[in-house]
Amino acid sequence: MRSNDLRSYVSVDVEASGPSAGLHSMLALGACSVADLSQTFYVELRPTSREVDPHAMAVHGLRLEDLERTGVDPGEAMEQFETWILRRVPTGHKPIFVSYNAPFDWMFVNDAFYRTLGRNPFGHAPLDIRAFVMGRTAQEWTWIRLEDLFDRYLDGRRLSHNGLEDAQMQAELFQVLMELPLKAEP
Repeated sequence: MRSNDLRSYVSVDVEASGPSAGLHSMLALGACSVADLSQTFYVELRPTSREVDPHAMAVHGLRLEDLERTGVDPGEAMEQFETWILRRVPTGHKPIFVSYNAPFDWMFVNDAFYRTLGRNPFGHAPLDIRAFVMGRTAQEWTWIRLEDLFDRYLDGRRLSHNGLEDAQMQAELFQVLMELPLKAEP
């Protein structure tokens, strides 16, 4: 087993109706094991708020009206997600939440876990890919953009803004980044 056992890392991506978990709804949640991108979880949720940011809605193309009919109850969705997470992470290991712009995705996932289950299996410490790259390579924050990382390490592919597909791309990127040599600042 590697010292950096990727089986504990879970790549997560959400699509939301706006930028605030307190005001807006998490509409879709995608996740995959960083160790095995074929181990996936995806759910579209019933909205918890009618509040929308038109720019956010244009990004992912999900519609509140459709999700009000077909979306999974948030409590049921988070119960399913927790079960999925705990089945993938090795016994005795804590799951590690990984995302690009983790503060955004984390805000919605953490809020949903606590509102519905009263707990979060990830604990309270998400891993942001941008911050990880900054620490691993000693590059400045402003020089680390997701598009640049995709250009450099994933042949210029781009996010589809489908929660599952984006989680898988982030996981693939994170696999590559974990192999980068550590670079100390001069």
